[in-house]
Amino acid sequence: MTPPKNKKASRRRDPYRAREARKYANPIPSREFIMETLEAQGAPIKFEELARKLELKDPKQLEALSFRVKAMLRDGQLVKNRRGGLCVVNRKDLIVGRVIAHPDGFGFVKPDDGGEDLFLSPREMRSLWNDDRVVVQVTGMDRRGRREGSLVEILERAHHQVVGRVHMEMGVGFLVPDNKRMTHRVIIPDEHMGGAREGQMVVVEILEHPTQWRQPIGKVIEVLGDHLAPGMETDVAIRAHDIPVVWPEEVEAEIAELTEEVPEEAKEGRVDLRKLPLVTIDGADARDFDDAVFCKRTPKGWKLLVAIADVSAYVTRGSALDREAYKRGNSTYFPDRVIPMLPELLSNGLCSLNPHVDRLCLVAELFISREGKIQRSRFYDGVMRSAARLTYDEVARMLYRKDEPLRKRHRRLLPHLEELDRLYRALHRAREKRGAIDFETVETRFLFNEEGKLEAIVPYERNDAHRIIEECMLAANVAAARLLERKKIPTLYRVHERPSEEKLNELREFLGRLGLHLGGGDEPTAKDYAKLLQQVQGRPDAHMIQTVLLRSMMQAVYSSENIGHFGLAFPAYTHFTSPIRRYPDLLVHRAIRHLLTEKKAETFPYSFPEMATMGEHCSMTERRSDEATRDAADALKCEFMLDKVGESYEGVIVSVNSFGIFVELKDLYITGLVHITQLDHDFFHFDPISHKLIGERTGRTYQLGDAVQVVVAAVSLDDRKIDLALAKREGRAEKRKGRGRRDERRRRR
Repeated sequence: MTPPKNKKASRRRDPYRAREARKYANPIPSREFIMETLEAQGAPIKFEELARKLELKDPKQLEALSFRVKAMLRDGQLVKNRRGGLCVVNRKDLIVGRVIAHPDGFGFVKPDDGGEDLFLSPREMRSLWNDDRVVVQVTGMDRRGRREGSLVEILERAHHQVVGRVHMEMGVGFLVPDNKRMTHRVIIPDEHMGGAREGQMVVVEILEHPTQWRQPIGKVIEVLGDHLAPGMETDVAIRAHDIPVVWPEEVEAEIAELTEEVPEEAKEGRVDLRKLPLVTIDGADARDFDDAVFCKRTPKGWKLLVAIADVSAYVTRGSALDREAYKRGNSTYFPDRVIPMLPELLSNGLCSLNPHVDRLCLVAELFISREGKIQRSRFYDGVMRSAARLTYDEVARMLYRKDEPLRKRHRRLLPHLEELDRLYRALHRAREKRGAIDFETVETRFLFNEEGKLEAIVPYERNDAHRIIEECMLAANVAAARLLERKKIPTLYRVHERPSEEKLNELREFLGRLGLHLGGGDEPTAKDYAKLLQQVQGRPDAHMIQTVLLRSMMQAVYSSENIGHFGLAFPAYTHFTSPIRRYPDLLVHRAIRHLLTEKKAETFPYSFPEMATMGEHCSMTERRSDEATRDAADALKCEFMLDKVGESYEGVIVSVNSFGIFVELKDLYITGLVHITQLDHDFFHFDPISHKLIGERTGRTYQLGDAVQVVVAAVSLDDRKIDLALAKREGRAEKRKGRGRRDERRRRR
């Protein structure tokens, strides 16, 4: 591409001039046009030359361009060479992404564009933290056939504080991070110890980040205390994963004048739904209510209203509240507490669809056929008043157990609830026909005593009332995705890629050994997975097969590019129904509201590149929350098992690796490792396809799904690991089996 000769014409060529003019009083060229201009040069150019090419002379415009270029450098759209020249990142040679560190010292870069991960050697990882955003250069392939990279530039440091345990060695203080993916020990000079003692859990501020030649240096800014204090597990996980907890002063100032009552002027111009018996149906311990539903029969099927809390009416783009919500990305649900995305005044008050009070909402009105297909839909702003706050258990008791006192108490709502159930049956039939994958998994919840200590882990039981709401939310999400895709407006889709070729090959080989076949050829669909799941129902190894199928799947993420949702078998899917606790839903609301008011996608104040960056960020915050809650849960489980060392339990093998088997203890829902050195007196070979360990001498196998008797051998709070050993009677039984096989071999000889 050659630079345009007519400079004035070049300014007019910016396809996003209208959007920029709407966003800024003194607009500057869009990110897209800046990248196009740089690409046209064919070589890096300095900032001053870029400004001339873009015809910017006004000091305010130059300052705005400087901020935009810095943001593009941070987001990895541009890179600056050592001479200060700017150029567009070449996606073939230079890769932008996040670092995924491994506890053993090496790492990977996960590209922002969703491409194949790059391997980083321990040498390249010396100056990096887990989750840093970087630009790396592809340098070749390693001996395992993986693309290998070398560090070009660190775009953004993921961590400025680290939590861990203080240790002293030869008079030198250092911190061992609690997060095992953070492999650097942080040196703490004497003057920065902050009164911390050996073995205490502390928060350290990073004064100097690691380099190729030096370890990081920090200072203690908070002493959390000793291990085993109630709530310590969550406190450590929050800080280890940098989950924001404190509300900035700017946020507190913005919400200071808000109350839990909706101002009358805010209700003007909205569809009044206050006379409709919309209800919320949630868990018994829920405190924030995102969604309410109403259903009535029509001649051709049903009319379903899904009213969602109108968070976008209060959290405006660019506000301090919006910046903090984006930083958090989502609410994080720990076993003992919730770190909300929005302040409690909003999440549990003004935005929450609490019963018998006026609330603003964004409504998805869906007309659904008797076959469970969405025939048409529309969205509009509404004001509602929830008729009741119902729980899943209450709805199940009314609809399925015919609880007469409950049915009598809610007799006005009962006809609509019964229609909801009929609609759910139709949607579920459509789901089965569509071929969506429905894995049966056991969810658990933690029970604590009055002292805040873990008392038990119990399964969380789902019933058809859960599935009613799930199907209604899926329908609303699909309708939102269809609208946004049709209007070609920048937004975030919830995407789920089909399994990789490597995973599929491994899966087919595993199934082939069991005499099973996955249909679909090289590109199986969700329907092929669902058909196989139905086929193996009733088999003794059905749970093992389901586990292997589940592990062959990719992880769902947020993306500005719609590639469909494989698992749910939807060509377009997004998250619309939980804006109180998920930032992507808030972005979807803003896109829908823009279409309702402006009608034109071109004037939407978000660009496709910006949305791509936000999708990557929201996927990261989701992973961050998952890892933090898992760490807290693992720590609680280890503490719970401390006084059970030496006790024997029945268990099931839930994972097999080259170094041992992971066993889930029956009725405890806690997993521990039986190391390979604890498995009889034999040399075991790992078969990754069949997910089993095979004894060389005895022929004994340990396979995914096998029942075993184990003893709790040791518990490590620092590593959050539970070590198990086979119970003696199990070992003796296996030895007898081994002797029997040897005798049989002798007879054959």
